[in-house]
Amino acid sequence: MKKLLMTVAAVFAVSSGWAVVGVIKSNGDVKKGDIKWNSRAKAYELKAGKVSVTYALDKVESLEIEKPKNFDSLVKAVESGTGSSAVKGLSNIISEYKMLQWDKPAVRYLAEAYLQMKQPQKAYDTARIILDEDITFAYKGEIAPVYWQALLETNRKSMLENCLKHAVAEGSRPLSAEALLMRGDIFLKDNGDGVENCRRVLIDSYLKVALMYNDADCVVPRRKAMLKCAAMFEKMGLNDQAQNMRNNAAALN
Repeated sequence: MKKLLMTVAAVFAVSSGWAVVGVIKSNGDVKKGDIKWNSRAKAYELKAGKVSVTYALDKVESLEIEKPKNFDSLVKAVESGTGSSAVKGLSNIISEYKMLQWDKPAVRYLAEAYLQMKQPQKAYDTARIILDEDITFAYKGEIAPVYWQALLETNRKSMLENCLKHAVAEGSRPLSAEALLMRGDIFLKDNGDGVENCRRVLIDSYLKVALMYNDADCVVPRRKAMLKCAAMFEKMGLNDQAQNMRNNAAALN
């Protein structure tokens, strides 16, 4: 019986333990310690040595949480096209780091992983974890292009159009570029990828981003645009131009 009680106590200690190291700034005061989110109280609890402090969400000026050790490797898996291998790890981060900085980027990459796995409904449901808290992420946040793709693939066209409209009016220049690419994707989905449609999308959408968005922060949409241009050139039988675009995309820094 004594051994059983000790085991139960150990489990309770682990489940209620302080495990996430970070820094909270509130009212100009900066404290470092083990932090957890109390969803019921909508507050952060910090423990440093024997001192415990509670910070209401609206009183926290900034929050810096140490990156999960496996985060970079999980992101690399998604970026390399093997997102299925990252699903479990990213799901754990979303659960363990709720409101602790790393849940939102984990949601973004998990949604992308589901898109790679041809599961757009799961990608949509995953993205909504963030968007149900703050819908502006649908046209201002890093997750926006992934969310748009999920909307496109689940035929939520009115929601997608609304996001693109806001992105052009209120979003960053990179998101404006992503919105222009998405316009081309929508056209192809609605009208097919015949030669004339490929030519139209190339001129009206993909080439504009590849050639005109030279800003330092637009490298990602430009590279994406170049690869889309390459696909269109191939559909048109222009294989040399397609390879040239792929070379340009690979060389883009």
